[in-house]
Amino acid sequence: MLKTQTLQADLCVVGGGIAGLCAAVEAARHGLKTVLMHERPVLGGNASSEIRMWICGAHGRDNRETGLIEEIALENLYRNPTKNYYLWDTVLYSLARREKNLTLLLNCACMDAETETGEFLDGRTIRIKSVTGYQLTTQQFRRVEARFFADCSGDSILAPLTGAEFRIGRESGAEFREDTATETADSCTMGMSCLIQGRETSRPVPFTPPEWSTRLTAEDLAGRLGDPRSTVENYWYLELGGDRDSIGDTEAITEELIPLALGTWDYLKNSGRYDTSTWDLDFLGFLPGKRESRRMVGEYMVTQRDISGGRQYPDTVAYGGWPLDDHFPGGFYHRGTPNTNVRTPAPYPLPYRALYSRNVENLFFAGRNISATHFAMSSTRVMMTCALFGQAVGAAAAVAVAHDLTPHGVYKEQLHALQQMLLNDDCFLPGFRREISDACRRAEISGGSDALRDGRDRVHGLYGGSDCGCRVKNGASVTYRLAEPAWVEAVHLVFDSDLNRESLPGDEMEQYHPTRCSTLLDSPQMHMPLPLCRAFTLTAETDDGPVVLAKVKDNRLRSYDVPVGRVLGGITLVPESNWGGGEETAVFSFDFR
Repeated sequence: MLKTQTLQADLCVVGGGIAGLCAAVEAARHGLKTVLMHERPVLGGNASSEIRMWICGAHGRDNRETGLIEEIALENLYRNPTKNYYLWDTVLYSLARREKNLTLLLNCACMDAETETGEFLDGRTIRIKSVTGYQLTTQQFRRVEARFFADCSGDSILAPLTGAEFRIGRESGAEFREDTATETADSCTMGMSCLIQGRETSRPVPFTPPEWSTRLTAEDLAGRLGDPRSTVENYWYLELGGDRDSIGDTEAITEELIPLALGTWDYLKNSGRYDTSTWDLDFLGFLPGKRESRRMVGEYMVTQRDISGGRQYPDTVAYGGWPLDDHFPGGFYHRGTPNTNVRTPAPYPLPYRALYSRNVENLFFAGRNISATHFAMSSTRVMMTCALFGQAVGAAAAVAVAHDLTPHGVYKEQLHALQQMLLNDDCFLPGFRREISDACRRAEISGGSDALRDGRDRVHGLYGGSDCGCRVKNGASVTYRLAEPAWVEAVHLVFDSDLNRESLPGDEMEQYHPTRCSTLLDSPQMHMPLPLCRAFTLTAETDDGPVVLAKVKDNRLRSYDVPVGRVLGGITLVPESNWGGGEETAVFSFDFR
């Protein structure tokens, strides 16, 4: 009989894609004993080296997502300037590994759950007690007992295991008055893709396809295949399965996708239409990237009209901005345009109530499986948006534990605390500002301006201006002198990380994406954003004399929330250099609470 190991946790996150990783790290950083159960050997899900879908988010200038996903992106620029996928895997792995409160269970597929039924708080009828996974490498079962659970698995594995309410397929346009062409509800979804990537070399490379690859013609690829040298081309349209069971039929669909991917590469190499004689097949995905399957039902369901109308929520915890990008169920076999592409108002807010279950008392969820209609999900599913969902869930779990609340209890009683936690953790919430303490507002500031303590951590039109913070000459100091010594919990710093990435090499696609599809001989090598502060010192005045709160060289973070926890009479920041070598460094925020 195989052994079973039981672990205890405050939060168990199932699924280690971008959403699950951010949920687990956020919770662990706030002191929760966290377990992350993931069925693959590498983190990142669709963004990992096993699948290689691009991380996308809100369109438009100044809309780039911050928080943990920006921390990941900056670390990747520092450690992985050539956009090597295996180094990218280590960036994600390192983020989880360095958290002392986080236990990783990799190669561990969630397969069972223990629940109890009854009349629980806020009308919930189910509570999860534990989940169990099988770990392939150890041939052991891992049972995790936790206070809260977060389904970030994409396929919502905890729905069939626990009885959590979910939906699958397309709603009729009439149900939510959505502007969709779907007149009758059905079980169709978007499909899945096995991707290919090429690499340009300096000598001819032949390609002989296996006899079972799909033979394609120009007609088959019409309206799809682009220039393989283009930074836009990532073969996303090699997609099938939306007209079938997007979970149960996955293996059968994969058996069609792999020949299709190889047939596409064969056409690129051997049709004579492309100058690819020196190109080599650098990657072929055997694990399909999935766009849609089960979607959980939460306290609120986001609809297309909410998104298109830019609906405002009192419980905003994230935002989106990707188009309504609905892929036709037939995928590659659908003739004509393979998807819709309807612009959305970026950024549009997204509510906390869509991130926890309507009928399971202690279940959160984050990722493409949040509580949304099919058409709304076609925009919210992209991974930068999912990262924001994950960080919001991790923060909500921390608030729930701290105040002995359920997920819905956080909404009723501690919503403000949740939002301020996210803002302090460098998340941008449209329509909200970070609160500044009275002690900070009353303090005398020298060497800087009041723009450093206005609760604005980025340049954004929603704030009514194009400026943020101030520029400080390297080596000069910005100092707060408190009206009288006071308890300081933390100091907040935000630097300019060039969210639009204009200081990076290459075109807009190279600047935007942390990874690339095909690699050319002249593909640019990345570097840190030039405006970002590279070195700084943060000191404070205490009754015992000056103390150093932080001294950082080779900084790779946009934001710091430096814990203090003592009485201070003054605080001084000295930016010493930036990555571009300029004489001044932009400081967006420097305040304390």
